[in-house]
Parts: sequence; structure tokens; C-alpha cells
Amino acid sequence: MYLRFLRTKEVFSRNDAKAPRSCLSLRRCAVAGVVLLFGVTASCSSHKSSTVIAAQAITRPAGVLRVCADPNNLPFSNQRGEGFENKLAELLAQDLGERVEYTWWAQRRGFFRNTLKAGMCDVVIGVPSGFEMALTTKPYYRSTYVFLSRKDHHLDVKSFDDPLLRKVRIGVQIIGDDQSNAPPAHALTRRNIIDNVKGFTLYGDYSQHDPPARIVDAVTKGDIDLAIVWGPLAGFFAKQSRVPLEIVPVSPQIDQPFLPFVFDISMGVRRGDQEFRDRVDQFLEQRRGEIDRILADYRVPRV
Repeated sequence: MYLRFLRTKEVFSRNDAKAPRSCLSLRRCAVAGVVLLFGVTASCSSHKSSTVIAAQAITRPAGVLRVCADPNNLPFSNQRGEGFENKLAELLAQDLGERVEYTWWAQRRGFFRNTLKAGMCDVVIGVPSGFEMALTTKPYYRSTYVFLSRKDHHLDVKSFDDPLLRKVRIGVQIIGDDQSNAPPAHALTRRNIIDNVKGFTLYGDYSQHDPPARIVDAVTKGDIDLAIVWGPLAGFFAKQSRVPLEIVPVSPQIDQPFLPFVFDISMGVRRGDQEFRDRVDQFLEQRRGEIDRILADYRVPRV
């Protein structure tokens, strides 16, 4: 799931100094992006519990855990099962005594409408807690946006208020064809840090492997000095980089008046399927140690 749930409706421009409007969407207000980033609009109250709709009969095929996921979105998921969300899906299926069956759909605008809401699957492994288009579990990790740079450049940037941000070349991710922005772009704009900022589309060229990784590649090659990206993306690709990269959680965690950079991530089931949600919550509690090991293997920064 990349923080494609992190989508705002304001365009990154020289004149945009206002705080963002309601902004949680895919990947995904902020992943975060995650991102973050599912291509659907919801409110910024990402930490509130989902309201359960009226009870209805929801059945799942016997012996099958149906999962909706992106086939080309490491470190989260891909069609070869190499993402950490793939590993978590397998662990959940094992716990249920079932096999995993995927519905593959690029996590862009319309992802939830065409998958979970359409009854094509029973669970999405990574969604922001309280996401309005799903019934979400308890969080299984909390992560943050990070500053990413080459270690040999010794930037040591820790805050959006660091004066160095006015001098170095910065990369941020933009979301969608309308050039909407993730939270780092808004934080920089409000500080009038604009001319030295380069945008990288979150979706990228989908014909390539792992399109969101291009911003990390730019840091590695020296095309930019600093990237501000969702932590799981940075951690995974920094581990694979041919040059050592430094990862520092951004500060502040919430930029005033209300622009969060730290997000709780849950699993999401169909709204109304409270029985299955409770069963997944039980899994998250009982298999906490194994889940943490998977996240650590993928270098997911946790707050």
C-alpha cells in the first residue's frame, strides 16, 4: 500500500502557502503516504475509529483469504510476493488455515472502489487506521516520514526548520496527474522553501519495477541532496542502495496547525464485516512477534 492514501487537493505552487484541506487519500493528509495515497478522499481524522455500518451478512469463500494488493509496489507488495504486505498476508492465511488468493490492482485513484468495496476481496493489508472506506483493525505499526540523504554528504538535517533546507536540493513526491502534494511539500511551502525543491511523481512509470523508488535513486546518484519520503519506502530501498544512506525521522511529528507526519497503519476489511475484523485483530495480537520481525527485515522505521 504505499502512502498513496496521502493525498491533498492543493497544488504545489509559489502562491500556495495555506494549510491543506481535508486530505487523507492513498500510500498513502500526509503515507504517508504512506503514504499516503489510495486515490480516494477521506477526512484527516486518521486516528479515529471507523464507524461500523449496520450489520449485514458478509460471507467469505471457504478456505480462501482473498487479498487486494498492488502488483508492482515494493516494499509493500508485488506479484512475486516479495513485499512485506505479501508476507503478512501469508502469515494471516496460515493463522486462518487458508490459502491466499490475490486480486491485483494498481493503488491509484479508485483502488478501494474497485476492489474491497466491490467485494473482490476480504482484506487489504495496509491502510491508515480509521480509513473511511474500510473497517480497520488495530494498528500493527506506526511509521513516519523521514529525511533521506547520502551519509558521505553529512547533512544531518533533523527538522523542517533547519536553515540548511534553504540551500540543498530537495526531492518530494507529488501525487496524481493534477500535481497534488504529500505533506512534505506543504511543510516546505509554508516556510517559503520552493525554488530548490524538485517533485517526483509517486506513481512513476508503472512499466518499471517499483516506480516510487525513483526518488531514492535520485539521492543515491546525487541528482538531489535530500529526499523527504514515507519511512517504509526509504528504509527498504536504502538497504539496497550501492552507497550508504542516512535516514532521520522528520520533526516536528505534527506541523501546525495540523499536518501529521506520523501515521498508524492497520489492515482493512469490508465495512460491516466486524466478525472478520475481530478475528484479524486477534491474529495481530497473537502473532505480534512475527509481524515485528517481518517489519524489521524490511527496515520499516517505527515510531
